[in-house]
Amino acid sequence: MIAALFKRRVRGFRLVDVLALAFLLVLAFTVYGFKTLAGRESADITDVQRQIVQEQKRVRLLRAEIAHLEEPGRLSRLSAHYLGLQPVHADREASLEALPELARPRETPAAGAHKAEVGEAVQP
Repeated sequence: MIAALFKRRVRGFRLVDVLALAFLLVLAFTVYGFKTLAGRESADITDVQRQIVQEQKRVRLLRAEIAHLEEPGRLSRLSAHYLGLQPVHADREASLEALPELARPRETPAAGAHKAEVGEAVQP
């Protein structure tokens, strides 16, 4: 049977030669197709790498902008100019023993008056 494949001829060509040629053509087109797909993937990888580099540049720029915006001297100038805030003086600092006293809520006159008004409005 196998010997018949080697001896049989189709239009002057041996059948084994025709099958080998067909196999080589299929193999060549398959390799070409995979090469084309690999080229596309390589282009996609290059695009993604370019995007990563751009994003890294953007991150560095944003970090530099944050460093500028959070600069203590700049914040101090802005708070003094727009809000009228000044640094806290050393005599305003509290000791550890004074913290419980400072943590207690204070009754303000406005809050007490508001409670009285609310209480009068609720009572019939």
